[in-house]
Amino acid sequence: MAYENFGFEVDGDGIALITWDMPDRSMNVLSQGSMGDLADIIEKIVGDDAIKGAVLTSGKSAFCAGADLSMMGGQAGSGDGSQSKEERVKALYENNLKFNMLLRRLETCGKPVAAAVNGTALGGGLEVTLACHARIVGDNPKTQLGLPESKVGLLPGGGGTQRLPRLIGAAAALPLLLQGTALKPAKAVEMGIATKLVKPGEEVAEAKAWLKEALSQEKVKLGKRGPEVLPAAIQPWDREGYRLPGGGPQDKGGSQVFTIGNAQLQKNTHGNYPAQTYIMQAVYEGVQVPMEAALRIETRYFTKLLMDPRSKAMIRSLFLSMQELSKGARRPAGVPKFEVKKLGILGAGMMGAGIAYVSAQAGMDVVLLDTDQANAEKGKAYSEKLLDKAISRGKSTEEKKAALLAKIKPTTSFDDLEGCDLVIEAVFENREIKAEVTKKSEPKLAENGIYGSNTSTLPITGLAEASAKPENFIGIHFFSPVDKMQLVEIILGAKTSEETLAKAMDYVAQIRKTPIVVNDSRGFYTSRCFGTYVSEGIQMLAEGIKPAIIENVGKMTGMPMPPLALNDEVSLDLGYKVRQQTKKDLGDKYVEGPADSLIEKMVVDLGRVGKKAGKGFYDYPEDGKKRIWPGLEELVGSNKSTEDVDIEELKKRFLYIQALEASRCFEEEVVTDVRDADVGAILGWGFAPWAGGPLSLIDMVGADNFVKECDALAQKYGDRFKPGALLRDMAGKGESFYTRFAPQKEKAAA
Repeated sequence: MAYENFGFEVDGDGIALITWDMPDRSMNVLSQGSMGDLADIIEKIVGDDAIKGAVLTSGKSAFCAGADLSMMGGQAGSGDGSQSKEERVKALYENNLKFNMLLRRLETCGKPVAAAVNGTALGGGLEVTLACHARIVGDNPKTQLGLPESKVGLLPGGGGTQRLPRLIGAAAALPLLLQGTALKPAKAVEMGIATKLVKPGEEVAEAKAWLKEALSQEKVKLGKRGPEVLPAAIQPWDREGYRLPGGGPQDKGGSQVFTIGNAQLQKNTHGNYPAQTYIMQAVYEGVQVPMEAALRIETRYFTKLLMDPRSKAMIRSLFLSMQELSKGARRPAGVPKFEVKKLGILGAGMMGAGIAYVSAQAGMDVVLLDTDQANAEKGKAYSEKLLDKAISRGKSTEEKKAALLAKIKPTTSFDDLEGCDLVIEAVFENREIKAEVTKKSEPKLAENGIYGSNTSTLPITGLAEASAKPENFIGIHFFSPVDKMQLVEIILGAKTSEETLAKAMDYVAQIRKTPIVVNDSRGFYTSRCFGTYVSEGIQMLAEGIKPAIIENVGKMTGMPMPPLALNDEVSLDLGYKVRQQTKKDLGDKYVEGPADSLIEKMVVDLGRVGKKAGKGFYDYPEDGKKRIWPGLEELVGSNKSTEDVDIEELKKRFLYIQALEASRCFEEEVVTDVRDADVGAILGWGFAPWAGGPLSLIDMVGADNFVKECDALAQKYGDRFKPGALLRDMAGKGESFYTRFAPQKEKAAA
């Protein structure tokens, strides 16, 4: 019998070779079709006496990338209204349980099955191998083995929360499940997840050798009444006398794993992430009962997650939208692909140095220009420092280091920019300095070259006035540290051409980052919205709320850093300079807020400019941990403790002020695609990932409720909380951002 997604052949020893090779896909995924084929194959193995055992492998370079998340994203959330909630829950539960019982059928088929893992196996792909009786893994440095579901708001729904703890113990399994950690093959073998490590290309041969050894063993009785089967065909947890490695929840050692683990989980997530909570519960409950009951427990929690709107938002933003944007969903069609071979960078500070590193890493020749040769050399040394760190961790070599450094030329001469395909300006946020370097460097561009500014706030249209070809001028805003931050915000000036946009996006693709596209505005999208978070923290300070409360509430919302600490990280003097430039540009139209006077006092009067100076809102002693500056409470007159404030309202203020600004940016067409808004928020300034982004948060709350709550906040705290006309219109019509402005969806798998 032929299968659409699998090859199937039986050799003279009775060993079936099952080769997973889905047509028209670069990677195998768990889809309705592949699961249907797998079910038929399992029954073939069970029912055909000529088949003694089986090897499952892949016909592609990766084993399996996991579930088809485009299908999963459609399942998640509260549904489309065509079914009652009870009907929907029942259908989801039964559908998910079907897959779990399919893999249970595989591991109890009575014949030994080995997985020959010849490449990456993630999520459901790894779960399929865990239901096999052995996992023979090729030692390929590109191979990753893991269960990353928690990273996108899900839990492993194919037995992963039950088999992994039974295999290696709850203490070892829980960090992998809760954090979604992927392992290299050698580490997987060391931990006991994989059975044997072999040379790449020898996976199938070694799996067959394991099977032949297994087939030579004497059969044993499975339980008191069960049939006689080969020992290798029985999973450890199905054997008489099995005990969970390290002990279960009721054992002395095992109980501590869950007690301490649960406390640590609450500390890290503040209850914002249902996936992590349900993973902990599924493992705790599941390891105490037989496997069939355990799989039902897992399926129950998996179904609860799919019904949670937070999961739908996370799947959509953190996987589907991110993948679409990374693949160029916003790139103008019809423009030939553009390759940057020579890149010029103006300014060798932290940003310029970081851009130089990631670009040289992508194979470009980089000219790193600064006003002083020592500064330019220092910028290149940043790459050397990163490479030395990589070498110390076994992730690079001296040869690779030398090759990359050879691609970066530090200089003070604009003549060295001759023939650059792209020049990126990364000098101080000063309009006059930027104009000067633009005029000096732009003539050096290659005939089809483009010019980009890394400004974080200054309008691109104004900066392009210094350009002889404003149609070739574009904003390319990186985030610090460049080597770690995945987002690039591309900003269109009034005269920027579609061709220039396409070229800028091709450059971002070359350095393997995720682009969002926004229109020109002061602060653009990310800086403008990010600023509301830190400003709200300063506003709370001005209201007399103690700094420690503000910082803790910031973390409780799911933001990666509290607002005052974050202000120190980006430096208070940068914010002060941006405000001064904005005041100069806007004149009488500029409206001062409480943040202005406090920042001026901190920077100008006290010289407390942030972490780089060792003092800002925090003190940074050389020999100890940072701590909130003791003089801050006295400076601002803090007198409100936890008894005087509503913690839930403070959390709402932090999240809603950012979401409001994002909605204003959408209304003003600064950002025009919901994917750009949500992905840009999460990658750019770390907006609470559990919400899926600020627009997803509004959709989750509901436009009507969101508007009402913001109006109430505006009554208490001022007009900055007043919703705009777009939100009021959406509230009146019962619309959401993802229905009214739905982007074109693409199939995705992982």
